[in-house]
Amino acid sequence: MNSSEKAPIGVIGVGWVGLVTAACFAELGHPVIARDVMAEKVDSLNRGEVTIHEPGLGELILKNKDRLTFTTDMDELLEGAKLLFVCVDTPPTYSGDADLSRVRSVVADLRADGDHVLIMKSTVPAGTGETIRRDLPGMAYVSCPEFLKEGSAVEDFLHPDRVVVGADPADSEAAAAVAALYEPLGGEIVLTDISSAEMIKLASNAYLATRISFINEIANVCEEVGADVGEVARGMGLDDRIGPHFLRPGIGFGGSCFPKDVNALKLLAGNSGYHFQLLNSVIEVNELQKRRVVSKLTKHLGSLVGRRVALLGLAFKPDTDDMREASSLVLSARLRGEGAEVVAFDPVAMDNARSLLPGVEMKETALAALENADAAVLVTEWSEFRELDWDGAAARMRRPLIIDGRNFLDADKLHESGFTYEGIGRPGVGTETE
Repeated sequence: MNSSEKAPIGVIGVGWVGLVTAACFAELGHPVIARDVMAEKVDSLNRGEVTIHEPGLGELILKNKDRLTFTTDMDELLEGAKLLFVCVDTPPTYSGDADLSRVRSVVADLRADGDHVLIMKSTVPAGTGETIRRDLPGMAYVSCPEFLKEGSAVEDFLHPDRVVVGADPADSEAAAAVAALYEPLGGEIVLTDISSAEMIKLASNAYLATRISFINEIANVCEEVGADVGEVARGMGLDDRIGPHFLRPGIGFGGSCFPKDVNALKLLAGNSGYHFQLLNSVIEVNELQKRRVVSKLTKHLGSLVGRRVALLGLAFKPDTDDMREASSLVLSARLRGEGAEVVAFDPVAMDNARSLLPGVEMKETALAALENADAAVLVTEWSEFRELDWDGAAARMRRPLIIDGRNFLDADKLHESGFTYEGIGRPGVGTETE
């Protein structure tokens, strides 16, 4: 089908969500006009430069460059497209509520002329859509929250398990038009009201975060009773009422979605008069989990004053350079607070991390970070760490001790290389450090 036969798409905001949305709709054959207020970012994209690390995104933008237009001009966007996806950031404020200033700025720039459809991809509190509808009475409004995972966002967009479309009955035609955009992708279309669509996003992320905090608590109990949390999680996951997903223990969740959305839902409930006790516990467990690594290190090393600790990985998860709410931020600060010297390596996130980790020495390779280290902590499960020359690493370190914060490495292989190994919720492997 010729691109001119498909509806033009407008995208407002070319951050991570906006770029993925623009590139994927272009891949589906739609002409896309993407607008952002930052001229430097727009100029870079028009030159074909993509600074966001997301597998497959740069290639997709290059492949579909003839369908993609990047601009700072709102009039150009409004003249070129009727379906407008809002993909601006809604970061937490100091109170923990979502900062909707960017959303409000977009609304203020729009013309409620009856021809356009405003489609909200940004994560907003339940009730936001109804407020916007009152502010733009002449424009149809649809809530279509994103469920993309960093590191697999392109795949998630093109192969969704579901697409949520929320609209008022008066905007049913607009909802049908949005649903039609996604029908070729094969995911189930969930047609609902605006507030329910907004809640589906928050509730989904809060539930997944709850599973992570739950299995981390189970891992901590496993350490006390000598059980292996890997076996426990596997046995749990075989129950089809539970399933295997998000039952991997570690040193806490981070990123742009889970921490923000869990706090946002807790505050939304509190502002409505309901005390969401479960989410308080989820947040508390996650924060404490990031600090447990320090206890594991002191168990082996005693005082950390003057000890050199290498962090392997800094991003909140592999295949992204995102440092938002990354466990490395809390861990490095806590280690330095204990008097440790902290060095680090990450394959892609170090440029973003430098300003966030003052006093942390960045190294160009993992082996360089491990040079003369008293201990290493696996923070982010990058695949290259599994294939690292661990024999060579042991020879470089003052003490071959590793805390595997993601249960990612081969404990037996590390033992053979001479390491003292400790994971999360797993029986101890390796020799005791003297």
